[in-house]
Amino acid sequence: VRESAGYAAYRAGHYEIALKELRASNRISGDVSMWPVMADCERGLGNPLKALNLAGSAEVKRLAKPEEIEMRIVASGARCDLGEFDAAVITLTCKELKSESEEWAVRLRYAYADALDKAGRAEESKKWFRECAKIDREEITDASERS
Repeated sequence: VRESAGYAAYRAGHYEIALKELRASNRISGDVSMWPVMADCERGLGNPLKALNLAGSAEVKRLAKPEEIEMRIVASGARCDLGEFDAAVITLTCKELKSESEEWAVRLRYAYADALDKAGRAEESKKWFRECAKIDREEITDASERS
């Protein structure tokens, strides 16, 4: 119940409540799958360093691949929040960028392209927005418009 309440609060933009509920759920269950959402809540509360602390914790090694990718995306966003745009790009630089069929591939490529753009690497950014648009069949992003 605490986990469900946490996710509902997160979706509604009530990050403080979400964080409280997800922390409680984590203490009860030991499940770390919610850590990327907890880190994103910290970002939403204006605490990018706390988000990075979560992203750098030992528990992250226990995440399944989709949550690991989501944590990379959140950590990259936290780096952008701090104005560390090159570090945001490095955070997302991984072999998984080659993936095309995984459920998280579109989000990863989009975040990478956006980080490149914020880092002032316009040509590389456009290339990766095109790479994202190629696999974004449901058009969940605006990658085709940004390429």
